[in-house]
Amino acid sequence: MSTPHFDSYFSYLTQVVKFPGFLAALVTIFVVNRIWVFLHGLRSVHHLPGYRPPFHPMGLPAVLFPTTWWNTSLDVHWARRSSLYTDNETISIVPTLIGEPTIWTSNLNVARQVASGGNRTAFFKPTWSARAFLLWGLNLFAAEGEVWRKHRRVMGPAFSNELYRLVWRQTLKTYHEMIATEKWEEKGTVDIPVIQNLTFKLALQVLGTCAFGFPLSWDEPPRTASGSLSIQEVMHSVADTHMLRIIAPKWVLRLPFQKIQQSNVAYESMASFMNEQVAGRKVEIQDNNSKDAFTLLVKANEQEESKYKLSDDELVGIFYCPQRPPIIYHISWRQIGNIFVMLFAGHETTANALAATLGFLAINQDAQDEVVEQINEVVGHDRDPEFEDYQNLNKVLAAFFEALRFFPSGHILIREASEDTILEIPNPRGQEGTTSMAISKGQVVIVDMVGIQYNPRYFENPTSYRPSRWHGMNNDSEDFTAFSVGPRACIGRKFATTEVTCFLTMLLRDWKVTPKLNEGESQEEWKTRVLDAKIVLTLGVRDVPLTFVKRK
Repeated sequence: MSTPHFDSYFSYLTQVVKFPGFLAALVTIFVVNRIWVFLHGLRSVHHLPGYRPPFHPMGLPAVLFPTTWWNTSLDVHWARRSSLYTDNETISIVPTLIGEPTIWTSNLNVARQVASGGNRTAFFKPTWSARAFLLWGLNLFAAEGEVWRKHRRVMGPAFSNELYRLVWRQTLKTYHEMIATEKWEEKGTVDIPVIQNLTFKLALQVLGTCAFGFPLSWDEPPRTASGSLSIQEVMHSVADTHMLRIIAPKWVLRLPFQKIQQSNVAYESMASFMNEQVAGRKVEIQDNNSKDAFTLLVKANEQEESKYKLSDDELVGIFYCPQRPPIIYHISWRQIGNIFVMLFAGHETTANALAATLGFLAINQDAQDEVVEQINEVVGHDRDPEFEDYQNLNKVLAAFFEALRFFPSGHILIREASEDTILEIPNPRGQEGTTSMAISKGQVVIVDMVGIQYNPRYFENPTSYRPSRWHGMNNDSEDFTAFSVGPRACIGRKFATTEVTCFLTMLLRDWKVTPKLNEGESQEEWKTRVLDAKIVLTLGVRDVPLTFVKRK
């Protein structure tokens, strides 16, 4: 006769004996399921060759680690830019454990098929792909379909020759202020450990003045309403914690850590600052003739027909907090939408590309000399360049274009098929014709802009810095694709090229730029150390140390 104690012990032994079998069954079910899902993923991309990593490169946990032999992360297209498309310009990435299969392409023809825009396109930008920009509200970059056309219609008129003339004048003014304030003339030789410290300040000052009408000077940046932070300090804080605010749960932002609390103050300060600006412009708009882009944007919005007019929330933005794509959590206070894209992304991309340009010219003296020769021919030494010189300074802009080709700011375009459709995939390099590929509704296609800019189909010896590739090309030609392709290409392109052409013309005419080497370091070692990419919100170059020597 058994006792209760014996029965309990016997039951326990039975469970222990059965547990390994139960665990084995669970493992078997998981493995079989993953094999089935993996094979289904291969079929959905028609067994395109490519990579079979454990995780999707844009999801957790892959994004927590760099790209290595075992992990394919967010920087895979940069880390493997020389090998990703060696045999095929269109490949697949099919995760074995976590994530959906995606098609990646470095072919410009395919890029234009998926990014063509218009009412009949079979592809759209999925909400989750723009979550890094939705943090500050719906905007031109993140919007889709009719909403995008609405934003584009309102923003378009603000970008005109009137604005670009203002950009040119302000860039000249900022250059002279920089030289005087930093006392370059007194020094003759100037070492800059991180040139981005200057290019970011330049880009923010030009953008702040021309796009928002802030009364700026080189040594007096605009401050928030409380006066506790400069806008530049706010922008740095925003940049440092931007990705944290995207992927972290909301409760993390309430933790008593100094960096998080500083980020919260920065975001709230920016919110208050921009809301005050919108309110002020609405009052002043009838009484002044300001031509900055922000005023023109508010004015265009006020004058729009009702079906196109943006609400204040759309104009300034609603503060969103994406936690898990595609879910968006609404927070009660308003923040920057279109204004964020113009201010934050605009000055970051220009500053990084300008830093890369100066870095490449520092180690390519022949290219620098050729640019300076054109500057002397067009402008000479006795006057400042004028806006009318812009088209005649194509070699100056070519140096910038070639650096931007190496480091395209908008490094990927993500599109999802809205219906079953067909893509015409060009055959591998050296083969004529195309191959039709059926694309199912919901399939994600990623246009790799780094891959396009390094594709030998379009660029001979693509890893060589050759500004001459762009000589003779119109400064505004769509043949240059590093600003993206299709109707959604960068709306601020000419704003940036106008600013860069003016600044480089003045700087290179007056100063020779050389690399600032570490002790015992060669120029080739400097190039390897410095001219590498980093990805924050956009793709840019690492810190660039330079030396400037006054030309005689």
